[in-house]
Amino acid sequence: MDDRSMMLLVNPAAGRSTSAAALGAVIEEFCSADWHPTVYFTNRRATEQVRDYASGYARVVCLGGDGTLSQSIAGLMELPAGERPPMGYIPMGTANDVANTLNLPLRKPAAAARDVVCGQPMPYDVGRMNGQSFTYVAAFGAFTAASYATDQDMKNALGKAAYVLSGFTMLPKIKSYRTRVEFDGGVIEDELIFGAVSNSTSVAGMIKLDRRVVDLSDGRFEMLLVRTPKNVADLNIIVSGIINQEYNNSLMTLHQTGHVRFIFEEAVPWTRDGENGGDHQTVEIDNVKNAVTLIV
Repeated sequence: MDDRSMMLLVNPAAGRSTSAAALGAVIEEFCSADWHPTVYFTNRRATEQVRDYASGYARVVCLGGDGTLSQSIAGLMELPAGERPPMGYIPMGTANDVANTLNLPLRKPAAAARDVVCGQPMPYDVGRMNGQSFTYVAAFGAFTAASYATDQDMKNALGKAAYVLSGFTMLPKIKSYRTRVEFDGGVIEDELIFGAVSNSTSVAGMIKLDRRVVDLSDGRFEMLLVRTPKNVADLNIIVSGIINQEYNNSLMTLHQTGHVRFIFEEAVPWTRDGENGGDHQTVEIDNVKNAVTLIV
């Protein structure tokens, strides 16, 4: 294998369709640093492309949004651990949760490409939800549908505001779920409107977690649970907690865990990394510690 070979995966629809236009500057940066990129456009799911071709390259780089990165890492997870090349990320998406967590340059493709060239390898934990990989979050409940139900044209036109607007339209539809949560620290049984298991300081661009709390390679996820509000005062506690990043109060709780099981009385819709994750009555989530290597 050429030790400077690179699989460059490009999602031309990401970043208000500016990713393809950025390609020239990105390739120039890589070639100037004596890397040899081969360009793949996401004309089929990135997971399949990475699974089929990545092991033949010294490095994989994806240019797109968090969804492109998620699919690319899912492809790496289908390879044996010893055949997973390090991955670089050039963020051109809408929410950019992972890019914000990693402090990567947003929509500055040449600068992000230089980071890929000059960066250092960092081990990164990956999640398994009922056997399916996710990169930074698996969630259910209030507003989670907004991340994948929001129209792509709306995302391209409005950016993050599209998620917020879509979320507000779902307010009357918020549902409560009787849930049993079994995790490393114990068991919780309660009525919940939201649950998220994440490895990120940013979820959907709206929920922020303290960087001093989140360790991307410690084998543990941050699990945020939100109980059902019974009145306006309860709702204010939730809103205040999100705004002030204070997630341990009478309506919200934050735990760290490497394994968690959710058991519901009915099948509940989930998202994985902002995409539809299916309806499940029981969900098992595990942290695969140091599963992949990111260049940051």
